[in-house]
Amino acid sequence: QVQLVESGGGLVQPGGSLRLSCAVSGSVFSINYMGWYRQAPGKQRELVGTISRRGRADYADSAKGRFTISRDSVWNMVDLQMNSLTPEDTAVYYCYAQFGGLEDYWGQGTQVTVSS
Repeated sequence: QVQLVESGGGLVQPGGSLRLSCAVSGSVFSINYMGWYRQAPGKQRELVGTISRRGRADYADSAKGRFTISRDSVWNMVDLQMNSLTPEDTAVYYCYAQFGGLEDYWGQGTQVTVSS
């Protein structure tokens, strides 16, 4: 019943910025938190950051100080602002939602490529 749709990915030069958006539709009742993950070629999917019901955001070390997660008050949109991008940030970025009943939902992903 819940759908997550990412947008905003694309090609950006090193040092540049990009803003990803996750549009949330369907029932978000009992959601615990949402977040962003990424998966680079040949690597496992890894955490980028999360945002809680109270609006607290936490980040992986690789993202801390460069990336910012934000959301609106009703979980209609969760954004990821990425600054100072490097080629190591190249990955497919996924929006994620976790619910109290141990269910989780993933978006289809959006490609971010950092290259000169």
